[in-house]
Amino acid sequence: MKILIIEDERELSQNIVTYLSSDNYICEQAYNFDNAIEKISLYSYDCILLDLNLPGGDGLKILEEIKQQDIESGIIIISARDSLDDKITGLKIGADDYLAKPFSLSELSIRIYALLRRQQFSHNNILKSNDLEINLLSKSVSINKMNIILTKSEYDLLLFLIGNKNRVVSKNAIAEHLSGDMADMLDSHNFVYTYIKNLKSKLTEAGCENCIKTIYGTGHQWIE
Repeated sequence: MKILIIEDERELSQNIVTYLSSDNYICEQAYNFDNAIEKISLYSYDCILLDLNLPGGDGLKILEEIKQQDIESGIIIISARDSLDDKITGLKIGADDYLAKPFSLSELSIRIYALLRRQQFSHNNILKSNDLEINLLSKSVSINKMNIILTKSEYDLLLFLIGNKNRVVSKNAIAEHLSGDMADMLDSHNFVYTYIKNLKSKLTEAGCENCIKTIYGTGHQWIE
């Protein structure tokens, strides 16, 4: 899962990155208004953490831009502006949650998890598709009660495909999801084929065949 942290306090931003990275989130950072607008225009994110007090502009304007562009990212406002008016305004514009500073990183992590679960997996901690079962809390995968050992990238890829089930996901979209804005710096996205091949092999070996369909020249699709 990929998260954009829009926060000008660099120490706090880095502390959030360190904590969330330990939970296997891919984290990117923006420290000012212009950088944030650029990132949300170029890349997609599962969740955006948004400070309201930013150099160069108001975070609420970023929230308005996110909604105008029909960006589907979950939004959690993180701000010292703890007035009721700010909270109401942010939620009315379209934020999903509001967490006032100072906050504990464990509380932030719980809010992110709850938001992503609501968005993609209908409030369930256990995700089932075909004969496959994923425990989102323990991040374990099993097929017909047999545990499947996946790498972090394979697990992230599996969730991404299931989260977009029955839709064809392009190689570029998968590359960006797995590597963030580093994808632009890579010579090619051929590593996606390796991850797809390895994931399909593990699923097939465990008895879950033909779940991932390759549409040559277009992308990949989770069939349910």
